[in-house]
Amino acid sequence: MILLPAALSSISGFAGLVVMALISRKKCVYEPSDGLRDYLETHGRLVALPILYEGLGAYAETIPVYDKYGEDTLWETALYRGTDREVISRALVKIYADLKVMGNMSLIEHLVTDRVDVCTWGNTKPYRVRILNTLNENFDYFYVKKADASRIYGLELEHVLAPSRIEFMCDGQTVVEQHVAGIPAQDFMKHYLKDTRLDEVRLAKEFVKFNERCMLRLLGDMHAGNFVVDITPDFDETVYSMRAIDFDQQSYEGRSHVYLPQYYKVNNPLVFLGMRCMTVETVKQYRNEERTLMGNRAKVEEARLSALLDAMCEDELAPRDNVLQLRAELAEYHQQPRFLAGESMGDLVRISLEQLAL
Repeated sequence: MILLPAALSSISGFAGLVVMALISRKKCVYEPSDGLRDYLETHGRLVALPILYEGLGAYAETIPVYDKYGEDTLWETALYRGTDREVISRALVKIYADLKVMGNMSLIEHLVTDRVDVCTWGNTKPYRVRILNTLNENFDYFYVKKADASRIYGLELEHVLAPSRIEFMCDGQTVVEQHVAGIPAQDFMKHYLKDTRLDEVRLAKEFVKFNERCMLRLLGDMHAGNFVVDITPDFDETVYSMRAIDFDQQSYEGRSHVYLPQYYKVNNPLVFLGMRCMTVETVKQYRNEERTLMGNRAKVEEARLSALLDAMCEDELAPRDNVLQLRAELAEYHQQPRFLAGESMGDLVRISLEQLAL
């Protein structure tokens, strides 16, 4: 599948270009600035939470969580002592009410905190909270994470520019995010790609559009563990969508390949699928379609996006060397020398999004 702007001579010629992008093992954490917090307050993202990230760390022990195939998910369920468990459970239900029904507790009296999982292997150790409806045994999730400016900018850019909105709230050094429904991409590739009912062309098309979306808004690290595939049956077809679920690597790395999902080795099954199903012309068409859609969303949210980018341009979100390297690579990738004038990651995102108007 040819996803690069400079068309290659053949589809098969692309195969050798698929490499694993290098991601920093330990990303720097940047505190949300006053400018970013002002933006969040203006747009209703700042909320006084009844419990913060640190409060969930008082668990006594953990037990591993396995998926339906019996494989270790690398999440562990946190076990709290009796009194702590009751206080934490009530606080988490209140957060869910804030996230879903504007804090109206009367609408969720039948909900309880069923489980709190912690991802101990990651750099940021997020918590995943499962809320259970006791009337019908239905459940939903949300996440509690540390407030990193990169993550917050990534979430807000997703909300403004992606096909689907994403809700989140901030309080001090804590971020609460809604759950993004879908099949983790690594599981989808493992269990669904051989399904005879799979619409390969539509799936490949969505990967092209997802690839373009990530590059234009500079969201990195979209390997198969950091995005999901959502399947929606339509009246005469199946619709696929791909959504990011991790935003830690928003505008941080210096290598441009980091922002293209096509370069991650674990995404090869989707890349090779596209190579079988698509031509250079169709890939170009779908890339242009996504640019048009993103441009339309940007116009609708012009004032909000401008305010977000104003704050982002003033913030330090990556080492200086990363900014210099990325601006040079983007200038070459887009054949646009104006990238070389960018002095911050926010500048580079703004210039990148200006490509939508070209």
